[in-house]
Amino acid sequence: MLFIHDTEVALQGMAALVNTRTGAGEGRDHLSAHAAAQWKEDDDTLRSEAELDAFATRWRWSGRRERTAVELEQVRALRPRLAELWGQDVPATAALVNTLLAQAQAVPQLVTHDEWGWHLHATPADAPFATRMAVEGAMAMVDVVRAGETSRLRRCAVPDCQGLFVDLSRNRSKRFCSTTCGNRVAAAAYRERRADGRGAASGS
Repeated sequence: MLFIHDTEVALQGMAALVNTRTGAGEGRDHLSAHAAAQWKEDDDTLRSEAELDAFATRWRWSGRRERTAVELEQVRALRPRLAELWGQDVPATAALVNTLLAQAQAVPQLVTHDEWGWHLHATPADAPFATRMAVEGAMAMVDVVRAGETSRLRRCAVPDCQGLFVDLSRNRSKRFCSTTCGNRVAAAAYRERRADGRGAASGS
């Protein structure tokens, strides 16, 4: 494991939250190949309180939830700020992390709940949901910066995809934000090989 468990979960959850803006990432892997191909850059999978509930359940968020339109808009507004953490140099990343922590008046505390064991929270459980999301992402980024691993915050290699991901592989080999994107590239390469083969056969 590259980082401690709660840091890895926070990093992956942060990428997943940003990816809800464009329907990118692993959130679309459950779709058929045809349906996934129809998704466009303006697809947003966080448009309702119910979709935010599903996201919170998937990523096992604890603490208070309002389940209101205001809470939904606060979380949606957080996504571009978190997206700024991808592709920045280290000083810029550190500055944004410090800003997120300062704005939330974060005070780290050791807590334990469910089966997570002892770990850090830096906001009370009744803080606004978007604030807790911002601080958890920022705290995870503290570990990334301290470890010198900001290069693991990557963008999908598919040109028309805006998906973000965290490369936690040992050999830094991950290239795509989702299985769907990986399959798209593999299918395109297969079609190209077949077309080249037919062209060679017809020219002989």
